Amino acid sequence: MKFKTQLTVVALAWASTVGLAGAAEPIKIGVSGPFTGGSSSMGVSMRDGVRLAADEINKAGGVLGRQIQLIERDDEAKNERGVQIAQELINKERVAATVGFINTGVALASQRFYQQAKIPVMNNVATGSLVTHQFDDQPENYIFRNAAHDSIQAPMIVEEAITRRGFKKVAILADSTNYGQLGRADLEKALDLKGIKPVAVEKFNIKDVDMTAQLLKAKEAGAEAILTYGIGPELAQIANGMTKLGWKVPMIGSWTLSMANFIDNAGPGGEGARMPQTFVQEPTTPKRQSFIISYLKAFNPKNARIDSPVSAAQGYDSVYLLAAAIKQAGSTEGPKVKAALEDLKAPVDGVVTSYNKPFSKTDHEAITVNIPVFGEVKGQRVVYAYEADFKKASEVRVKDVNAKGALQVKK
Repeated sequence: MKFKTQLTVVALAWASTVGLAGAAEPIKIGVSGPFTGGSSSMGVSMRDGVRLAADEINKAGGVLGRQIQLIERDDEAKNERGVQIAQELINKERVAATVGFINTGVALASQRFYQQAKIPVMNNVATGSLVTHQFDDQPENYIFRNAAHDSIQAPMIVEEAITRRGFKKVAILADSTNYGQLGRADLEKALDLKGIKPVAVEKFNIKDVDMTAQLLKAKEAGAEAILTYGIGPELAQIANGMTKLGWKVPMIGSWTLSMANFIDNAGPGGEGARMPQTFVQEPTTPKRQSFIISYLKAFNPKNARIDSPVSAAQGYDSVYLLAAAIKQAGSTEGPKVKAALEDLKAPVDGVVTSYNKPFSKTDHEAITVNIPVFGEVKGQRVVYAYEADFKKASEVRVKDVNAKGALQVKK
């Protein structure tokens, strides 16, 4: 009897060991973005898109037989906080990759640590043109992106204002962050290519609530439209400032004019604002319909409107791109995942686009100038600005490296 008891104990111990061995370690992926503060509508939407994708992948069996574990951190849109998080995710959490970065300044300050550690970063929202070119002087680059960078957006904004709508005099209002000032520089380059100089170029700070001085300079200079580079709360102050002055000219700016905290805080003053969008919350393809239904069911946003649809869609797609690379690499080792991203064999069916060879060794941008369309704030939502784009929305726009119109990025 004693012998049988010993056998039972050994058998249980062996079974326990097998069970532990069978429970493969999860694949840790960092998620870094502002989940509080003025940038939070972008950050939370991105994070929720990432969560949705990870949950779907895990329910389908994970990647390499392992579950994805998201390690989420709120960088508060602060460069120094982003740096702390990067070091924590690399050294303590041992993440295989990181997705996120909403703010260009945070990305530029933080991603050097991932570069040094040879850990891939998938920027899914930050649009500063320099983001993927920060390490062009190094033999390997671990920074990728699936958002429309500012060298795409700035010429689109200028084309909309000058060519499509015929404005001759435009003013630029941009915030004082890296995002705002790099975007402002891109706008000026794009205007210069049209032979136009802005009649006013004004700066404002994050949390500014009175734009009267900047708007008066633009008005007195005869501006027929305001071109913007900033984020929702301050952009709303521009719209509200125009309302107070009794002066209404169109606002045409970067994709952030689609943020909920612009639309809601600007109210009627925000109606008609236009901006480039990689994704508009419309079920124009089966993939987009499925994504929208799943997102609304999982997170129940106010008025069935995703706070930042672009951030949510790009966040979702970024996880599928990484998962495809890890699967192809058969490994979570940074250099192998990076190499797989640069030569993805199988297409990835995303919400924004179908990613077919989205990256190469010398091109870490998944989005080209032919993919975004113009959105417009109408009835407190973002809709397609042009009927022609809406009618063709079921035809997925795919990457075209020969598409013309983007500014050249200095390397």
